[in-house]
Amino acid sequence: MSVVSQVVSSLTGSHHEYDLVVVGSGFAGSMTTLNFLEECKKIGKRGKVALIEAGKEGERCGASRWTMAYLRLDKDNKFDTDWKHEMKRVSEGLADQEYCAKMEQEVPITAQYLLDHGVKLNHHDEKNVLLEFNTSQHFVFPEGGGHAIINALFDHIRKFDNVTIMWQTQAEQLLTHDDGRVCGVRVRKADGHMTKVHGKKVMLACGGFEGNREMLGKYVGPRTEHLELIAPGLKYNTGFGLKMGLECELVDTRAKKPDAVIWGHNYGIVVNEHCKRFYDEGKRHLFATFEMIALETWRDQNQKSYFVTDSAIMDRFRPGWVYDTTDQEPEKSDTIEGLAEKLGLDPKELKKTVDEFNAAINDKDFNLLALDGKRTHGLSPDKTNWANPINKPPYYGYPMKAQLTFTYGGLKCDLDSRVLATTGVPIPGLYCAGELSGLFYNECKFIPVPSSQTSVCRSTRINTLHMFSEKPIRRFTEAE
Repeated sequence: MSVVSQVVSSLTGSHHEYDLVVVGSGFAGSMTTLNFLEECKKIGKRGKVALIEAGKEGERCGASRWTMAYLRLDKDNKFDTDWKHEMKRVSEGLADQEYCAKMEQEVPITAQYLLDHGVKLNHHDEKNVLLEFNTSQHFVFPEGGGHAIINALFDHIRKFDNVTIMWQTQAEQLLTHDDGRVCGVRVRKADGHMTKVHGKKVMLACGGFEGNREMLGKYVGPRTEHLELIAPGLKYNTGFGLKMGLECELVDTRAKKPDAVIWGHNYGIVVNEHCKRFYDEGKRHLFATFEMIALETWRDQNQKSYFVTDSAIMDRFRPGWVYDTTDQEPEKSDTIEGLAEKLGLDPKELKKTVDEFNAAINDKDFNLLALDGKRTHGLSPDKTNWANPINKPPYYGYPMKAQLTFTYGGLKCDLDSRVLATTGVPIPGLYCAGELSGLFYNECKFIPVPSSQTSVCRSTRINTLHMFSEKPIRRFTEAE
């Protein structure tokens, strides 16, 4: 029997059971839902889908709708071929390389899928920031960010009458048959009452546990109450099926918008509230270190850090994405002491730190597009690349804090998104996608449990077919 025939034969005729229950309406959940609906239409069947979302319609989708959604794609929408090596490095060899290779193979399909569904992808040649991507200094982002992707997917989903979207509905427990096969979810509705949503297959795509302070305290550690959420929708990510890890980003403390990330920590210095540097701002590439300095800010610096640079950097980078994701202008002064006052720092101490930094820099050439070895000597910590003197007024600064973006780690699954039991066998009827699944991530040594690298778009029409097939289909798609 062909795969499509198996799909057709498995579609239920029951009015009380869905063919597919999708938990979560972010990138992964929305793509799974739309793929399934389109495949059903293609084969002339009315497979029924329930899309369950804990959030309100205007706050849905975890972080998906709020992100800029930068993608490691080249000019042909092919994925960064070095990503698998980066994952091997940061996981100390624990990342599943077969998984990484499959992702590299399938990402162009996802990109084309988005284009076919009305998402416009902007191609950007980066001339200032050294990218660790093997994409010839190129990356891609959707016009309108993640919100544009979500809107495009939902515009298509709403054209189908065989999908039920359940807003303000929290999935709390899997339903199973006596033989262990998953057959739906138990949910809590907006009125507080519990009910059961039965389905032949269940796709979990409900994100991490950013909105669960108890889990954050248990699996990440103390002081997580000081980590604000980077996007409103994350409060609905309460940890269904996910129990480990953390990622955060440095954002402008003054910002009035979500996801106001200050990306360019590499190109100046970052100090704490006592005007002391605490991290090697030039340790590695921007995208390889921006989470780590944010975590240091949260863990050891009382959730306060300050980026300081001069006109040589700001004139080169602005306007542009590196410093303009926030909706606030940087603080500005003709003197370091004046900048310190605007940032609420001790003027003498900040001037001392900047002077010591400038005096410790070697005479190598400053090269933004290389790990240039222009570094300091004798400081603690030293800056090992891009240590350009901060001596050209006016001077600029941003007050920053860490905000919670993703929780890393999740359910182990195979290349078909089937969730695996601890014995390594697939759990019948259960799948997961997006932040809820991912690769083993090992770089954050201070986190008490291992966490995993994940992506934000995962599952395709082929995956949808597999949901109703007994034969494994070794194919899936994800984009990051």
